[in-house]
Amino acid sequence: MKIGVIGATGKAGSLIAEEALNRGHEVTAIVRDASKVQNSKLNVMEKEVTELTTEDVGGFDVLVNAFGTPHAEQHVTVGRHLIDILKGAGNTRLIVVGGAGSLYVDDALTTRLVDTPDFPDAYKPTASNQGQNLQDLKQSSGIRWTFVSPGAFFDPSGPRTGTYTLAGEKLTVNSEGNSYSSYEDYAIAIVDEAEKAAHVGERISVVTEAK
Repeated sequence: MKIGVIGATGKAGSLIAEEALNRGHEVTAIVRDASKVQNSKLNVMEKEVTELTTEDVGGFDVLVNAFGTPHAEQHVTVGRHLIDILKGAGNTRLIVVGGAGSLYVDDALTTRLVDTPDFPDAYKPTASNQGQNLQDLKQSSGIRWTFVSPGAFFDPSGPRTGTYTLAGEKLTVNSEGNSYSSYEDYAIAIVDEAEKAAHVGERISVVTEAK
């Protein structure tokens, strides 16, 4: 399988790319700066994400959007650009590394985590813009996508247990009662979805154990 990873030098993207490589897939790192790609087994496409074309992405079976930025509004800009170019690349599936802020905290699916009183103000812009990216995907047509939310605590130094729990639109907790995901186990879930295409046109969420 040919997999392109946007943001393959970032915390999540690098682990997703490595997981895919270790399973024998042909992986291309799509990055702004090729010099930051450390793994020589990766193919490299050096290009701004908003300059990608249908021709650039049409050769991939799966395109993973692990784009990270301190400028929250760019999640929407990048997301809409990818929707536009993927409409002409019918064989390419999009998997988005999403956030937890857009997960719902009630059974009726009316209240999002980002809208609860205790949600940190510092994270609201990113959570709100990632949530808009999800809404844009839900309203799109002509592309195949999956949006994958981690737990509220997305831990870059967490363990690789090799297991995870899949859930849907509602915030879910692990055996210790925490909404938690390690980057390592989240990467496993992303590549599993790339291989299985089990949740096309859906938002799913991933919860893992802390130890």
